[in-house]
Amino acid sequence: MTDVLALAQALIAAESVTPARGAVFDVLEAALLPIGFEVERFVAGEAPDGPVENLLAVRGEGGTHFAFAGHVDVVPPGSGWTSDAFEPEVRDGLLFGRGAVDMKGAIAAFVAAAALVTDGGTTSLIITGDEEGPATFGTRALIDRMAARNIRPDMCLVGEPTSAARLGDMIKIGRRGSVNIWIYVPGRQGHVAYPHLADNPIPRLVAALAEIDGIVLDEGTDWFQPSNIEVTDITVGNPATNVIPALASARLSIRFNDLHRGADLARRIEEVVLRYAPGARVEAKVSGEAFLTAPGALSTIVAEAIEARTGIVTELSTSGGTSDARFLSAVCPVVEFGLLNATMHKLDEAVAVEDLRLLTGIYADILRRALAPAV
Repeated sequence: MTDVLALAQALIAAESVTPARGAVFDVLEAALLPIGFEVERFVAGEAPDGPVENLLAVRGEGGTHFAFAGHVDVVPPGSGWTSDAFEPEVRDGLLFGRGAVDMKGAIAAFVAAAALVTDGGTTSLIITGDEEGPATFGTRALIDRMAARNIRPDMCLVGEPTSAARLGDMIKIGRRGSVNIWIYVPGRQGHVAYPHLADNPIPRLVAALAEIDGIVLDEGTDWFQPSNIEVTDITVGNPATNVIPALASARLSIRFNDLHRGADLARRIEEVVLRYAPGARVEAKVSGEAFLTAPGALSTIVAEAIEARTGIVTELSTSGGTSDARFLSAVCPVVEFGLLNATMHKLDEAVAVEDLRLLTGIYADILRRALAPAV
């Protein structure tokens, strides 16, 4: 099971819509044990965000500790696939199946690479069954377990699909933060013909949103695009044409760079809302803070391995959404590098078999460079 194609097929065949448990971890454990990893599996959390299964595998002791992080859970396949989403099929040099790109293919490539590079240092895999879902009891629980066992990597590679047009053309050295904010403005229901007997919350909400929409958070930084605030929902839920509603609500999403913290942005929004609607309630959930792994030893190792195998000078980027690297960045330097992202979360998700083999070689080179004794 250290042939990258065979392992990728086995992982895809183990249906694992988030939160993943059971069979897909059995497949991964069975591949890791014969190549010297000690494997710990544990379940964390309770409903509604749990339970979640996680896996921590470690091989070696001392020297540089290089960690690979990822997830075996996948998004639901949806209908309309050419072939069954969980029956992996190779057609015209492409491996089709849910998770082929995001990110069972990369996990298979790293395991295959680890089978090739067995000398020196410490290697670990930090694998969760809940990255595509709430991510409450996934990588964060793994980090807690690592701390309890006094396991701390020196550097970490997350195998998210970062490549855009060709394998290796982009790695992520940071990500923007994300905060979602819910605004609830109360009023008093009444007949539209008697407005003095009611209190319409909609004008207050609209006025607050107008000011919020005009906020310019920043102009961007050397590594990040400007932060942005987006109104993602406005709800009144009033089916009647002659009734002033009792409640108006809205939802915002803010993607922010490393000039900000999520809680600070939430307080700023709350201050605006309360000026227009003193009785309003504002709730916020920070999905992750912005982070940046400044160009250095880790990004150099990854970039040099990519160039050695492909001839590509990779782009260092912070674009796109978020990933579990946001949690791991608090533990050690972390970058993301994996397969082409063109088909992730789509119907007929697929990866080129040749890219799986090429990624295995790049990952093996990364391991050799990272674990080589210091001269």
